[in-house]
Amino acid sequence: MPVSLSSGVRDTLVTIQQTVAEATLSQTRLATGNKVNTALDNPMSYFAAASLNQRADDLSGLQDNMQQAVRTITAASTGIDGMTKLLQTAQGIATSAAAESDQSRRATLATQFNTVLSQVDELMKNSGYNGVNLLNGDKLSLSFDPKATTSTMVIQSSTGSAGVAGSLGLTASRLGVATAANSTWTNGASDTVGDAGIKTTLTALSTAISTLRIEASGLGSSQTIVSARQAFTTSMVNTLKAGAGDLTLADLNEEGAKLSSLNTRGQIAQTALSLATQRDQQVLQLLR
Repeated sequence: MPVSLSSGVRDTLVTIQQTVAEATLSQTRLATGNKVNTALDNPMSYFAAASLNQRADDLSGLQDNMQQAVRTITAASTGIDGMTKLLQTAQGIATSAAAESDQSRRATLATQFNTVLSQVDELMKNSGYNGVNLLNGDKLSLSFDPKATTSTMVIQSSTGSAGVAGSLGLTASRLGVATAANSTWTNGASDTVGDAGIKTTLTALSTAISTLRIEASGLGSSQTIVSARQAFTTSMVNTLKAGAGDLTLADLNEEGAKLSSLNTRGQIAQTALSLATQRDQQVLQLLR
């Protein structure tokens, strides 16, 4: 037999049900921090926020590559600094040899020069980072936007022996500095071959140092570009996430106040239900 409820009891029950539903919604928002948790809550906001978050995640994935690129460029720049100092040391040795009249002393200085020059190549080979050595001819490819094939950058050593683009590495020989062979720096009894050899070496060293400075400038420009794109990407990720938050995040203060109000309303509704039930019971007693 169906149970019939009076209008007063039914109205109060509906109020309680609505209050419980709204309180549950506020509790969910407080627990998750979101006012839109599923597509059912607000389809347009949900999918728009999902798209913004996806793009933010894609850009975040590129930030690691940018940071590693900065490290790679820094390693190459440090290598160039070291190579420049070694070449300057070799320059000092050659200058001392030019001022030396003792031919045996010149030969000793030539040996020292060759030792320093060999370390230029070794230092260059040790200037890589994470398997990429820009000074040894390796390429570093970067993408700044996962959806744009044009937003890319390739970094590589641009100058080597005789200014050849895309050289295979900044070795001393490719920089135009040759080792001092036997008797290259020593004069004969009736010639000045050694003087000419040292002069040629000094000219080559000066050119090599200038070349390294050009390479350092190029690496500095590349690092500036990568750092700027890295900062832009970080800002863009924050903007995208903030935009997604505007669409989905709940106002926790508002939801907390609403939940408190709903709890109070629920208590009042429970009291109203009790009074409505008592009224029905009083009517039933009169009918007896």
